Amino acid sequence: MATGRAIARILKSITGIAFLLLAALIGLPGNFFVIWSILWKMKPSHRSVTCLLVLNLAVADGVVLLLTPFFVLFLIFKNWLFGWAICKGVYYLCCINMFASIFIITLMSADRCLAVNQPYYSQAIRKKNLVVKILIGIWLGAILLSLPAFFFRQVLKEPTRGHFICEPCHSRKSLTIFHFTMETVVAFVIPFTIIVGCYSAILVRLKGVRKRKGAQTEKLIVAIVICFAVLWVPYHIINMIQVASNLTSGQMADRLGQAWKSGRAGATALAFLSSSINPVLYVFAAGNLIKTSGANFIAQFFEGASEGLGRRSQSQKNLDKELIPAVGPCMNLDQQ
Repeated sequence: MATGRAIARILKSITGIAFLLLAALIGLPGNFFVIWSILWKMKPSHRSVTCLLVLNLAVADGVVLLLTPFFVLFLIFKNWLFGWAICKGVYYLCCINMFASIFIITLMSADRCLAVNQPYYSQAIRKKNLVVKILIGIWLGAILLSLPAFFFRQVLKEPTRGHFICEPCHSRKSLTIFHFTMETVVAFVIPFTIIVGCYSAILVRLKGVRKRKGAQTEKLIVAIVICFAVLWVPYHIINMIQVASNLTSGQMADRLGQAWKSGRAGATALAFLSSSINPVLYVFAAGNLIKTSGANFIAQFFEGASEGLGRRSQSQKNLDKELIPAVGPCMNLDQQ
């Protein structure tokens, strides 16, 4: 029995390490390419609203992936080697960028939904200065919402093996319940509800599109929603199991406690993949657009959901020409 548990722990560690390294190997170059494309390949005047959103998302995902070595070394040695200050700092940065990334994805979903369903109203309010203010609000909100990760994170010594671990330490059960319930509701339930609602509205609107374009867009939308759900659901299930373990007692609490402790590392490693998946989706969704537009395919990808929304009248087309000057591939829907 003891040997079986030891083998299971080793397999979980290997799986966690593999997920973390895969995320870093794919995500760091991919997100660096996105940042490089926008900051160095594009002229400042061509950095549209979409480019700002993509840039902030890539920064948030890239920062999380830069923290990978800390987690990999912990899984290898089963020992936190970096002290109290780095323990708090690493997890605080990770949590900030987790919140920021999810909120930016949600903002992108709302932006696409508005652009598809209310294109003229979208162009009237979709200004760089407004988006910059919203992004500042997102980062400030992420900083504040991540404070529990900073205050509760501690370096503890395991009584059995004498190793140090960096994990949340709550003085009361109520704080544990508050911390993980808040994280799951704010970082998953609310954003995922908004994302599903936005993309459902987009799919309803795109039913009138010609089949070829509509089918491609539908596949892309479904892929985004599925990736978000698959990569984050296990992490938040573990959160809820930990909450449940603090709401129960006796053998049930012990079983739930063992469940979340054994699943936390793997679920966290899987969530790390979400920081690497976005550049992959851009590449697969863009198709031949990469060959024709180069680095600008990133912005064109996010504008693609609102293209081909059925036939419009000549007066609508004339109004489009007045509202949307032809100033480059990244600017076709974004106003300065």
